[in-house]
Amino acid sequence: MALTTYQSGKLALIGWNGQQMTLLLRTFQKPMGMAVQGQRLALATRHEVWQFANAPDLATHYLEHQPGRYDALYLPRVAHFTGDLNVHEVGYVGEDVWVVNTRFSCLSSLSADFSFVPRWKPPFISDLAPEDRCHLNGMAIAQNTPKFVTALGETNTAGGWRPHKATGGVVIDVTNNTVISRGLSMPHSPCWTGTELLVLNSGAGELWRIDPATGIHAIICVLPGFLRGLSCVGRTALIGLSQIREQHIFGGLPLQSRFPKLICGVALVNLDTGECFGTLEFTSQCQEIGDVAFIPDTTRPNILNTEKSAIQEAFTAPSLAYWLRPSSEIPEASPPNSFSELSFSALTTPALTTPALTTPALTTD
Repeated sequence: MALTTYQSGKLALIGWNGQQMTLLLRTFQKPMGMAVQGQRLALATRHEVWQFANAPDLATHYLEHQPGRYDALYLPRVAHFTGDLNVHEVGYVGEDVWVVNTRFSCLSSLSADFSFVPRWKPPFISDLAPEDRCHLNGMAIAQNTPKFVTALGETNTAGGWRPHKATGGVVIDVTNNTVISRGLSMPHSPCWTGTELLVLNSGAGELWRIDPATGIHAIICVLPGFLRGLSCVGRTALIGLSQIREQHIFGGLPLQSRFPKLICGVALVNLDTGECFGTLEFTSQCQEIGDVAFIPDTTRPNILNTEKSAIQEAFTAPSLAYWLRPSSEIPEASPPNSFSELSFSALTTPALTTPALTTPALTTD
């Protein structure tokens, strides 16, 4: 799985090497929402929305002296320079990437011509302005279209959601343009599983199941953290948990009187029983999780940012993949004068299997 921690400026990939869990960290400026679709991964950062593509044939030879260490390698392919939209979540709508544009209180798609293209705004927002009027923050996609969103307030003034953040949260049906649930405590990360709507009632540490027709909810479980980031794998929910670093935004929440201590990490919850059967906890240097995403059919993922020189050596096309490295050169008395004097070989990846997600041990790449 992948998770972001905007406080530490890291995207973390959690893997399995056959014996224990592994942790690989990459630096990005304020990484927040993520989305995975097939071999693609989208990531929102402070000023950009990045799109990565997996090159599994290159992954296995990423480390020349440790072949087979990785089975996925996400390479940066597109960067949309949006400016600071305070994007919280992203999602694939067909081939397009949509973002939750928190600063302008709307859902937006990306563009080659503009910072963003507005696609939808809540019915109570009168016009688009960079004022974070309702703190729109989450988006659930159903049948290839945005279906539900969460916001911290039903408000239409600059920062108007702040005074009643503990009780003013709402869930909105995008297609019907109606509020289906009110009174939530800083809700985040709506998720449509295909049969049910799940929402994190973050300020109370609760995972909710909501009936979209009636708005009636049931509490599946209560966890010791401010909840943000939800990804479902079958009947298992991966939920991000955060501690509360400051009181200006997060003060006065029910969660603070409910638990004497909050944790930062990821909880694994059985959606049928509500049991939390596994937890990955960060005990230092990380207090907040931005988002959580499951990466299917992968045991040891890798991702490159623009700081890694390897992105200049990795070449992919629809029917080929090559590493163009100095080690590929054929020894000559004089330097080669064209690429025709370099030797390459096609790369293949063995069959992949997905192990269990829980283990007490952890190693760091």
